[in-house]
Amino acid sequence: MKKIVFTIECCFLLFISTTLLSQEANTNLKELSFEDALQITEQNSLILKQAQQNIDQKEQEQKATLGLYMPKVSLNAQYVYMSEDINLDLTPVKDAITPIYGALGNYGVFSDVPNPDPNTSGVMPYLPDDIATAAVRQELLNGLNEINSKDWNQIIQKKQFGVVSAGFTMPLYTGGKIRTANKAAKIKVEEAQVESKQKLDELTCELIGRYYGLALANNAQKIREEVLRTMQDHLGDAEKLMNEGLIAKAEYLHAKVYHSSADRELKKVKRQVNIVNDALLNTLAVKESTTIYPISNLFYTKEIESIDFYWEKANQNSSLLKQIDTKKQLAEQGYKIEKAGFFPTIAAMGTYDLYNKDLSPNIPEYMVGVGMKWNLFTGTERLKKLKASKIQQMQVETFYQKAESDIKTAITKYYQEIQMNLEQLEELESALEFATEYYRVRESAFKEGMATTTEVSDASLAVAKVKIERLEVMYSFDISLSNLLYYSGLSSEFSSYMSNPNTIYESY
Repeated sequence: MKKIVFTIECCFLLFISTTLLSQEANTNLKELSFEDALQITEQNSLILKQAQQNIDQKEQEQKATLGLYMPKVSLNAQYVYMSEDINLDLTPVKDAITPIYGALGNYGVFSDVPNPDPNTSGVMPYLPDDIATAAVRQELLNGLNEINSKDWNQIIQKKQFGVVSAGFTMPLYTGGKIRTANKAAKIKVEEAQVESKQKLDELTCELIGRYYGLALANNAQKIREEVLRTMQDHLGDAEKLMNEGLIAKAEYLHAKVYHSSADRELKKVKRQVNIVNDALLNTLAVKESTTIYPISNLFYTKEIESIDFYWEKANQNSSLLKQIDTKKQLAEQGYKIEKAGFFPTIAAMGTYDLYNKDLSPNIPEYMVGVGMKWNLFTGTERLKKLKASKIQQMQVETFYQKAESDIKTAITKYYQEIQMNLEQLEELESALEFATEYYRVRESAFKEGMATTTEVSDASLAVAKVKIERLEVMYSFDISLSNLLYYSGLSSEFSSYMSNPNTIYESY
């Protein structure tokens, strides 16, 4: 009984070990549809992350530009040290009035002086001349003493002082500079969004090329493996017939040469699979080494709209044209900014003294006002810049027309390539039927001793050649379709062509 239990435990452990090893062997193999590959690319791509960061940056710059409409409030602190105090010397004034006070106080005679006493002013409205003269002289002498006792050389500002103040400036009129700057900032956000869309379209085209390139390489590997197996079987048959004396040794050697050639082609295509797989991992931005197995097959469809449809869509949706259009709008705003330089700038301003130390009391506590700055003459700088911005507008317009023509040419090129691929696929379908039947006939004839190894090998290679050529044409169709959609601004519609009910898939 113990032996039975031990045997069951060993079998169970062996089963678990085998399962784990099998799972470990398959961890590096990942089946991936095109839609999943596109989603992974959008999530991982550093190019798209950089584009999104650029959008975020432009949005923050736009918000910053809105602040140009708002007042700017500042807190200012200053501590000043001058070489000497600022004095106001009024000694010359003292010297000028002192003789007058002295002469009048000692020798002046005054009459008709009103009586300052309200009790007696009714009886005697004016003081007698001797009393009036004595009173006025005394007042003048008192004033002279007051003048002589004062310091007529005053410090109005000490050489060291500190000030803490608050200030503000508020633009009232800038000739349109602020409004134009905000429009330009908004256009730059739109430009960044269009650039992000273009990078996504470019990345989609790159992914299509590498994803279906790997699908092509995998199918080519299967075909080459099938050719090698066929050559192996044919080599075995040739060896048997040679040993039975039914064919010459040269026929056997010829079969061996074809077998060796098939083996080389298989090794070659395996290398190509590894190369394209690494390229696809780079597009997916996957760091770990993984073998990708595309489960979305190569395809083609005859449901292609007229070329006029793609030309019209390009004018509406092309990211390339939209980028140039934003450049055109920015050039227009640049012209308006240069034009605004001919107008004055008016702003309200003010300061308020929050705290000071040893500041002159003659300085006011606050000041408010309105200022204007108008550059009336700056040489020919403004005029030349205005002309340069106008030329830039014309340049962007010319570039737009050239890009529009180039896009139309590219759409025509890839549209014709698609039509050419469809014609080739139709012809290759018949060729594959003929090649398959020809190989079957030659293989039967060889077994009956009616055909040579060369004829059988050539027939087998002809079948493989047609299959691979057909896959290559389908791959070319997919690439041409992706480029056609890219220049038409319809890269996101690639999946809809792939999933069309009339779409034809092929794999081996």
